Amino acid sequence: MFKKIAHQYQEDFYEFQPFPKINDRSFWDHLSDNILEHFEPQKSDYIDYDYPILPISKFMDYKRHGNRADYESIYFERRRHLNTAVLLECIYNNDMFMDTIINGIFLLCEESAWQLPAHNSYIRDTPSHIVPDHSRPILDLFACETGALLAMIDYLLGDKLDGISLQIRSRIHQELDLRIIRPYLNEHFWWMGHGDEPMNNWTIWCTQNILFTFFLTPQSDVSRKKAFQKANVSIDYFLKEYGDDGCCDEGALYYRHSGLCLFNTIELLNAITHNAYIEVYAEEKIQNMCAYIYYVHVNDRYYINFSDCSAVLERFSAREFLFAKRTQNENMMAHVAWDYKKSDDPFIRDEINLFYRLQNIQHYDTIVNYPSHDLTMPPDIYYESVGLMVVRDNTFTLAVKSGDNDDNHNHNDTGSFTLYKHGLPVFVDIGVESYTAKTFSKDRYSIWTMQSDYHNLPTLNGKMQLAGKDYKATEVHYQLDLEAPSIYMNLAHAYTYMTSLSAFYREVTLYKGEKIKIKDHLECGDTSDSFDFVSNLITYIEPKVEGNDIFLEDWVHIHLDGSIHSIDVEPLAILDPRLQKSWDHDLYRLRIHMASDTLTISIR
Repeated sequence: MFKKIAHQYQEDFYEFQPFPKINDRSFWDHLSDNILEHFEPQKSDYIDYDYPILPISKFMDYKRHGNRADYESIYFERRRHLNTAVLLECIYNNDMFMDTIINGIFLLCEESAWQLPAHNSYIRDTPSHIVPDHSRPILDLFACETGALLAMIDYLLGDKLDGISLQIRSRIHQELDLRIIRPYLNEHFWWMGHGDEPMNNWTIWCTQNILFTFFLTPQSDVSRKKAFQKANVSIDYFLKEYGDDGCCDEGALYYRHSGLCLFNTIELLNAITHNAYIEVYAEEKIQNMCAYIYYVHVNDRYYINFSDCSAVLERFSAREFLFAKRTQNENMMAHVAWDYKKSDDPFIRDEINLFYRLQNIQHYDTIVNYPSHDLTMPPDIYYESVGLMVVRDNTFTLAVKSGDNDDNHNHNDTGSFTLYKHGLPVFVDIGVESYTAKTFSKDRYSIWTMQSDYHNLPTLNGKMQLAGKDYKATEVHYQLDLEAPSIYMNLAHAYTYMTSLSAFYREVTLYKGEKIKIKDHLECGDTSDSFDFVSNLITYIEPKVEGNDIFLEDWVHIHLDGSIHSIDVEPLAILDPRLQKSWDHDLYRLRIHMASDTLTISIR
């Protein structure tokens, strides 16, 4: 689709002017009081701001010890503070922040590498090198982000920087040419796409920022044309990973690095081609990709999550609102505006992408003045491409995942479910701990949060599910019945290495206005075989067991039908900072040891 449009477009490019520059005081001098009240307290922090030192030894710590956090925290802090200083100078235009900005520009230009240590390799899924090769830059997510940041500064402050010294922008352009322009035009990085190789959020995230760099800074028409054509091919490679239903197989967290990056990319392409891509927004896939985040929202900051996605996400921003507007999704627009108004950080201070922050300033008044409402209950939905069912009534929000164990950012969670009651978590997907070297290595599934035993799934003969496309749900049937939507599947293939297991059927039903029922049934090829069948349930609230009944405080009652040997309750300590953003206390694992091959769980 995109490659075809690019091939047909033969005209000159229009200038990309997404925001008013600093010298357009008709915009910057007339920001609303609410915007100014947010930035006013920050002014004193950014006069002669002292950026943190980023020693190469911290880069080396990733290879030595698997530690990503120490290097990344300083790396991202530099960029956050630089883009805040730029916004303050644009707002106040008093030169008070220029030294902080110039210091930040040169610090970034003098970094040995813009890629993260975890991404310091030239071939996909190969070990990272201990130090970067400055002569051969790598285009990873954050090299591209850094290029886009410097390009936006060049665009916004160009005249002011030139008034101080022509060497400042000259240095920006030199570094962008060395680290972004030439590598992009002359080399192939895996995320650009090739054949049937699977892509993920990297493809569109990097492509968006690459295009920002090419079209916000002075580049030759020849270079821009080559980048334009190459980017359109990558967008098609990205889109081939999505079904027409628009479901993001990386989960809701990555919607912001996939669906929303696609949106800004389309906006740029329309801007430079005078709307040659405007009809793209009418495509079913694009409309569904936009609406996905609306359908998986539960309540407040809770979302349906799986894989490496967290259960709690940041508030909506201008990007979601503008994408919904482009696809004429008025319900989503109203909900995004409702959520945005609840944000205590409407200008996303922790965001390193200056483009996103500028969007929030530019559209703030429109969003906060837009008629808004809480989530209008979306219709029940089944995402065929991922195997995700989300159904609701006035009490429960239930999600069940079939599919396979080969998702991007995969956890071994085929057949697992999550449940919320009155918008609060009951049975949860834990999420993922802070990334380390192990997270994306051959030892990934030695991490407890990746394992099926720590999802709402059984352990069979002490064994868990395995990773890969062969470990999947089969015989999947679902019905989005108005009164009792359900999904039925055979999970034996997720445990396929257990040859005597002929079938493991799970059926999950929401009886609207009444209860949830989960029925698990094992069948063995040899009836003389017996299975150690343990059902695992991860709960947000500490369970109290009374015979075959389990209570989560006084608001959730779980009744078990089946021959039960014993029930254990294990606390799951939530000590990792990333997990603590979702869970404000420890979680719990119920382990229901079965004495029979069938278990029915009823939840009210």
